[in-house]
Amino acid sequence: MFNFGSSTISPFIPGRQPRPLAKSKKMEQTTSLQQQLLEAGVHFGHLKKKWNPKMLPYIFAEKKGIHIIDLNKTTESLQEAASALKQIAKSGKKIMFVATKKQSKEIVTECAQKVNMPYVTERWLGGMLTNFNTVRKSVKKMQSIEKMLGDGSFDNITKKERLTLSRDKEKMEKVLGGIAQLGRVPAALFLVDIGHEHIALSEAKRLGISTFGMVDTNCDPNKVDFAIPANDDATKSIAIITNYITAAIAEGLAERQASKDDDVEEVNDENEKKAARLQAEAEAEAARGRGGRPRSGGGPGSGGGGGQQRRRSSGPGGGGNRRPGGR
Repeated sequence: MFNFGSSTISPFIPGRQPRPLAKSKKMEQTTSLQQQLLEAGVHFGHLKKKWNPKMLPYIFAEKKGIHIIDLNKTTESLQEAASALKQIAKSGKKIMFVATKKQSKEIVTECAQKVNMPYVTERWLGGMLTNFNTVRKSVKKMQSIEKMLGDGSFDNITKKERLTLSRDKEKMEKVLGGIAQLGRVPAALFLVDIGHEHIALSEAKRLGISTFGMVDTNCDPNKVDFAIPANDDATKSIAIITNYITAAIAEGLAERQASKDDDVEEVNDENEKKAARLQAEAEAEAARGRGGRPRSGGGPGSGGGGGQQRRRSSGPGGGGNRRPGGR
């Protein structure tokens, strides 16, 4: 081996294949991600007869009547979507997870709870976004029932009424529990299957909300702003895509918290500097006040000294006092 500056050059030996150049860190990460996607079965699409022609740019090949998704396109789309969601999370806006398919409920619920984001995994209520104020009333009703159950307000009602309210609360919590802390319409939606969640997708489009979704070969990728071509039926495929998205959101939230801490430190430093400056000014003002104040004894030219001189001048030799009986 020969060292040439900071690089190392291997000598050429006949009969030996030259070593491949070292891959960059980004390329290694991309290759690792593609390998994970391949192992999770993200590349398996639907049957050829069920395909959507608009998915042609994302299809790599056909094997035994099943379309194979190009994992290079999946990796690029996934990284682009993750970067956009990271910026949305960093800005402090909410991202709603929507996945009502049986194989995706638990995965999406767990991921959404990790990053404290709203989610819908049971049933999408019509008008959940377009009629958000009415949905919020139902959420407040659910929260009021829960509060009354907790503080003992139901002790004065009958057992049947208490049971009815408890059942209503359980039903509402099952459907609305994931959006209980959502105070306004979210900034983005992440959909596991855009074909299955077409109602949520249409409401988001009507309100101008950004949409991110896993798109299989039987769906139209142009319906969402950020399409992630992937198998949306396999549990492993849903898990790896959702976890990757969740990690990006968590990173954005961490950066937001770090910037907040830096701002607080800057404000504290400024307040300390301001307090020190005001204290120094106050001390300087007090010092100037002590230096200009007249002394109580008075100096040689003060009025007190003049009075003493006048009293001395009116002594025996002065004309102010006359001797009694003087001639």
